Amino acid sequence: MSPKTFAFFLSALIVFPLDQATKHWIVSKLAYAQRIEVIPGLFDLTHVRNPGGAFSFFADAPEEQRLVFFIGTTVLAIGLLIVFYTKLRADETLSATALGVVLGGALGNLTDRIRFGEVVDFLDVHLWGGYTWPTFNVADSAIVTGVVLLILEVFLTGEEATDEPDEPGSATAAHRG
Repeated sequence: MSPKTFAFFLSALIVFPLDQATKHWIVSKLAYAQRIEVIPGLFDLTHVRNPGGAFSFFADAPEEQRLVFFIGTTVLAIGLLIVFYTKLRADETLSATALGVVLGGALGNLTDRIRFGEVVDFLDVHLWGGYTWPTFNVADSAIVTGVVLLILEVFLTGEEATDEPDEPGSATAAHRG
């Protein structure tokens, strides 16, 4: 197994079970809307459900439409992640890891939508002025982390995207050399 493949699958295989285990723990230990104060005024665990997307986008739509939309877009996103992964060069393990982290998060939230018709959220962060960030979960954190890693890699390496992976000895690889 190549380092790229190992990084991709290992990161997804860490994120997905971690997400599902934390959600299982929350569902089994906290009643809906129950809160545990972890760091007073800063961080709580709160069992909530989000039928919509990020920031409750599309939450008020009819359930059937909402599920078709979110399950369909998630399956499409997973397909695109796999396509992006296949286009990585063999040495692009950071990108493979980032894509695997996003994949694990997408699978975690997809699993919730299939099981519950909505996503289990539980991480509550309170900011200045009494503002509370919308409640989120491990999958959401993984997706954001993976995307940030990809963006940082693009800016820090300054590499241009290519349509095809570089092969040793190819004109593109020789040009970069």
